[in-house]
Amino acid sequence: MLNVALTGNIAAGKSTVAALFEAWGATLIDADRLVREAQAPGSPILAAIAARFGDEVLDAGGRLDRAALRRRVLAEPAALADLNRLVHPEVFRRRRALEQAARARGDRIVVSDIPLLFEASDPSEFDVVVLVDAPAELRRARLLRERGLEPVEADRLLAAQAPSGPKRARSTFVIDNDGDRAALEARSRDVWGRLVARARA
Repeated sequence: MLNVALTGNIAAGKSTVAALFEAWGATLIDADRLVREAQAPGSPILAAIAARFGDEVLDAGGRLDRAALRRRVLAEPAALADLNRLVHPEVFRRRRALEQAARARGDRIVVSDIPLLFEASDPSEFDVVVLVDAPAELRRARLLRERGLEPVEADRLLAAQAPSGPKRARSTFVIDNDGDRAALEARSRDVWGRLVARARA
C-alpha cells in the first residue's frame, strides 16, 4: 500500500485535488472530517475545547461554533497550539485505524488529506507527500470571493499557517494551482500517474 499525505495551505485547492484522486481510485482519508467527528456533541474533545476556550465557542444546541472558535484561535497566539494539542491525538488515532483497515483490505493507494501536515503532523510517516500550492495573493482573493471572509480574517488565516516555500522543499510532488480548473486537473493527473507507478513498483 502506498501511503500518501496530501496537504496545502488554505485556499490552495487541496480539496479539489483530493476529490480528483478519490475519483481516480484512491482511498481518501479526510482529516477535516475526522476532526468534525472527534468534536461531535457529547465527545470528550468538545468538552475539553469548551473548558479551554469557554462556552462561547458552543452554539445554542451545544455544538461547536466553528466560526467563533476560529475567531478565538486567530486572536490568541497560543490558542492554535492549545487547540491542536487537544484535537490532534484523537484525529491521529482515527486516521491510523483507517489506514490499517485499508492495508488489511489490500487498497493500493491511500491518500490522507491533512491541511496541517507540516505544522501538526509528521510527514516522515508517509511514503509520499503531495503539496498543492498557489500564490498567497491568489489564495487571499479566493478566501474573499469564495468564502466571503472579511480581509482582516483572511489575512489572519493566511498568517496562521507556515509559508509554502519550505513545504515545497520537503514535498515529493508539488501541484501548482495558479491557473484554471483544467490546468489543475492536468497537473493532478500527472502526479496521480506517478503515484500509481510507485504503488506498482
